Amino acid sequence: MAKEARDTAILLISCEDQRGLVAEVSFFISTYKGNIVVSDQHNDSSGAFFMRVEWDLADFTIPREKIVPAFEPIAEKYGMKWDLKFSHIKPKIALMVSKYDHCLFELLQRHKSGELNGDIVQIVGNHRDVEPLAEYFDIPFTHIPVTKSTKEEMERKEMELFDSLGADLIVLARYMQILSPDFVNHYPQRIINIHHSFLPAFVGAKPYHQAFERGVKIIGATSHYVTSDLDQGPIIAQGIAHISHRDSVEDLVRKGRALEKNVLAQAVELHLNNRVLVFGNKTVVFE
Repeated sequence: MAKEARDTAILLISCEDQRGLVAEVSFFISTYKGNIVVSDQHNDSSGAFFMRVEWDLADFTIPREKIVPAFEPIAEKYGMKWDLKFSHIKPKIALMVSKYDHCLFELLQRHKSGELNGDIVQIVGNHRDVEPLAEYFDIPFTHIPVTKSTKEEMERKEMELFDSLGADLIVLARYMQILSPDFVNHYPQRIINIHHSFLPAFVGAKPYHQAFERGVKIIGATSHYVTSDLDQGPIIAQGIAHISHRDSVEDLVRKGRALEKNVLAQAVELHLNNRVLVFGNKTVVFE
C-alpha cells in the first residue's frame, strides 16, 4: 500500500542575514506543535539569507487561514520577503506549445503517472499539430493562431483563457513565439520556458546550428522563468550532453531534445514543489 502523503506547510524566506533567524522560525513552528520535516538554509556571499522550511500540520494548533497573521510579526522583525504554501494545494498548469511535441509529451506523461504536484488544465497551441496528443491524454486543447498583425489580440485571448481557469503556472513546452512584456508582466515568476541551449551561450534561434559551427564539445538545455528580456530570466535547471566531432547537426538536435524534455520537467517539478527562491536574476534551488 502506498504511503499517504503528509499534509504540510512550507515557508519560503529571503532577507538580510541576521543572528537568530533559524532559531526564531523553528521556535515559532515548535511552539504551535508543528513537526519540521525538512529545513534548508543558504547564506549568500552578498549577505542575503534564504530558507525553506516544511512542517507537518497534523498537530499544528494554528488553523491554516491564521498562519499568515501569526507569522507576520516575525517577518516584519527581520525584514523578510516570504511566502506560505501548502502541500495539499495542487497548482493549475497551462501548457503552451507550437509544433514540437517532445516536451509536451514528457509533461503529460508525468502528469498522468502522478509525478507532477499540479493539475494540467489546458493546452494552447498556435498550431494544431499536438491536438491529437491532447485528446489522447484528455486535456482540453485550444487553437489560438498567432500572426504579427494579430499578436496583441491573440495574447489577450490567451490571458483571458488562463485567468478564467485560474492558472497558477504557464509552461512554454517549445512554444515558438516571443511573448510581449504585457503578457510576461501579467504572470511574474509564473511562466517557465525551455531554451534549447546552455544559456547564456547561443541565444535566439537555431542554437544547435550555432553550436555545430562553433565546434563545441558540450551542448545543453536551460529552463528559466520568463522575463521581458528574451532568454535572460532566472535559471531554474540546466542539463548537458557531451558531443564529438563525429556528431552532425541532426545528432545535436536529437541529443538536445532528450535534454530539453527532462530539464523542463525538472524545472516544473521544482517550482511545483516550492523549492525555488528568486533573487534578482538568480535563483536559490533547494533540491
